[in-house]
Amino acid sequence: MGTIEFIRETQWRALPEPVRNQAWRCLLDTLGAALGGRQTELSRIVHNFAAAAYGGPGARLWLDGRVVSPPGAAMANGMTIDSLDIHDGYLPVKGHAGAAVVPAALATVPVDGSRPVSGQDLLTTIVIGYEVALRAGVALHATACDYHTSGAWNALGCAAIAARSLGLEADQTRHALGIAEYHGPRSQMMRCIDHPTMLKDGSGWGAMTGVSAAMLAGAGFTGAPAVTVEAPESADIWADLGTRWRITEQFFKPYAVCRWAQPAIAGALALRKDHGFPLAAIEQIQVSTFHQATRLACRRPLTTEEAQYSLPFPAAAALVHGQLGLSQLSGVELRDPRVLRLADRIELVDDPLLGARFPAERVARVRIEITDGVVLDSGEVHAPWDATAPPTDEELIEKFRWLASDSVPATRSEELIDVISNCAEAPDIGRLSELLATPSAM
Repeated sequence: MGTIEFIRETQWRALPEPVRNQAWRCLLDTLGAALGGRQTELSRIVHNFAAAAYGGPGARLWLDGRVVSPPGAAMANGMTIDSLDIHDGYLPVKGHAGAAVVPAALATVPVDGSRPVSGQDLLTTIVIGYEVALRAGVALHATACDYHTSGAWNALGCAAIAARSLGLEADQTRHALGIAEYHGPRSQMMRCIDHPTMLKDGSGWGAMTGVSAAMLAGAGFTGAPAVTVEAPESADIWADLGTRWRITEQFFKPYAVCRWAQPAIAGALALRKDHGFPLAAIEQIQVSTFHQATRLACRRPLTTEEAQYSLPFPAAAALVHGQLGLSQLSGVELRDPRVLRLADRIELVDDPLLGARFPAERVARVRIEITDGVVLDSGEVHAPWDATAPPTDEELIEKFRWLASDSVPATRSEELIDVISNCAEAPDIGRLSELLATPSAM
């Protein structure tokens, strides 16, 4: 099936059962990240910006209720997800589709209920967005010399689903993909790794670009062909569209930090669990890992963004707190002397053998020296919850509860879990939209 036909014609009944199941899991996990992210300063700023700069009918801001245009909602809600680095991702592209695809899909559901959207329609649209975005990402990485943020390619997935939602014709859909690729934010990811700020991974901008591209194409605006889709050298990447389902190859995250730091965090926590040593006994921690992870070198972050693009600080914070969410990576916790003491004792070692296995694998080895010169060795540790060892449904639900607990009452969290888990049976997703948009009473 060609790309345009796949976008316009794919139906729920054609999706294999593992794909259907993964669709609601990705929806749940992404919205959990959004609820947790609503407490960030980044989200507050971008919500107010969207309300001021993207006024117009069509969509609402999450846990806010203000009505804005679909591109504005896609941008603000996408940046909110990206603000808490705990959403799903895909190893071959070193980035994320869902952070843009999910808010774009929900932003194109009419806020006035004039076009009811069933749960099956929503989940099918999300699957289409993932499949297009991830292939565009693989193609971009294969043909561009720089490492671009996810917004550079997930914009195409957002254009695809917005074009489908708007009922665009085949030629308009092709133009939408071309517009999205041309205007997608081809920002350099390593700049944000080396200098962490609220720019993050560009997914909110990609969502805004993709939805805008489809709206422009629907109005007759034309775009150059999308090279990542139509170039001959990318043909093999798209040849299995509709037979290989890349959405089922997603990883999930238990910690709200860059995926590159997660093997080291898992290794440190495993050593403490297995050996039960007190924190005061730690003399030195050595983390051997791949080169890109050693770039996460900030030991004393001053902002949430710096903490999320660090390895020493979150590894130390995980040892102190046992978990890593926004509360452990912001505010006064950034100055916790127990965490800073451990962060200063972490040595990062660039291991070329582990580097040769990146990006197919993210691996670290942690050695902790405790009192009396005893050295505890984790051995090779992979990032948790990858596609070969995914979390269970219940683990993702518990993660959602944890992330939502600071933003919405438990009753609303439980209703969201129920609505999302049973999304495929819903004749209309209006209740999901309402639960997301209504301001929190907390």
